[in-house]
Amino acid sequence: MSTSTINVGIIGASGYTGADAVRLLATHPHAEIKLLTGNAHAGKALADIYPQFAGLDVPPLVKAEDADWSAIDVAICGLPHSTAQDVIAQLPESVKVIDMSADFRLRKADTYAEWYGRTHDNPALLGQAVYGLTEHYADEIKNARLVACPGCYPTAALTALLPLVKAGLVSSDDLIIDAKSGVTGAGRSLKEQNLFSEVAEGMNAYGVASHRHAPEIEQEVAKAAGLDDARVNFTPHLVPMNRGEYVSIYARANGADAADMIAAWQAFYADKPFVRVVDNAPATRHVRGSNYCLLSAFDDRIDGRVILFATLDNLVKGSSGQAIQNMNLMFGFDETAGLQQQPLYP
Repeated sequence: MSTSTINVGIIGASGYTGADAVRLLATHPHAEIKLLTGNAHAGKALADIYPQFAGLDVPPLVKAEDADWSAIDVAICGLPHSTAQDVIAQLPESVKVIDMSADFRLRKADTYAEWYGRTHDNPALLGQAVYGLTEHYADEIKNARLVACPGCYPTAALTALLPLVKAGLVSSDDLIIDAKSGVTGAGRSLKEQNLFSEVAEGMNAYGVASHRHAPEIEQEVAKAAGLDDARVNFTPHLVPMNRGEYVSIYARANGADAADMIAAWQAFYADKPFVRVVDNAPATRHVRGSNYCLLSAFDDRIDGRVILFATLDNLVKGSSGQAIQNMNLMFGFDETAGLQQQPLYP
């Protein structure tokens, strides 16, 4: 394992994912935060926006176009989709990039244009990008210059599904994914539907049959199944909590049962430090603030069907934590460096 120290720049440090990257990197043994960008807050100290960082020795925020990348080894990008690709395209080749937006997750430029409403203007970069689902693409991530971190919903769903699809234990053409996320999944920008009085004491579905994470899940399920295409039923819900992601998956088993699913997970993730298989249905409070993903499986009362559960913290394993996990692989560090925080409970 490498014991060197790297210099990190965080693009979009004033957003939730950028701020959580700061929180995690503050105790990383091999990383120093040397650059923070945040165009709307340029010139401010990070503690002016997030008082919890008072006393943390990090540079002030600057505009992305004014940033000096000459001494930076890696950029972690927390910008919104459609914005990130333009900024990343301007970075020098010497800087490795870990993007937490959707701009490099979809391998086909026309699929990106269909779902995100703009053309992909950097097809060469898109062709270089490695999908950053750490436990499944570690070898490619180690040698990548650009890693596209999955969305939080796909991270949970695919962590549960991919080993089972690859093993032929569940049918890839009969997957119902019922997903729920905390409000931070929508970012920090002001949105009427995310006001406290709009969110508290209720729950609602959104992006019904049209959520942009669906093609990302389908892309990876199809690849795991050896197919050109796949379709899943995916419906996300907004729940009144800050952090957390919970996915319930209803699947048709191929001559298998829940015990077979559990055995497949245990074998596949045996040496993966952040995926845990548990006996009971997990809870979001069991992963809060951590980089863990918990999985469990049960036989349905309907013969031939199974119910799968996955939960994670959408800002950590679903975003900034997975980004740092990928960074560790890219620079030869222990995969768990900076990510050993245990869940915050209760």
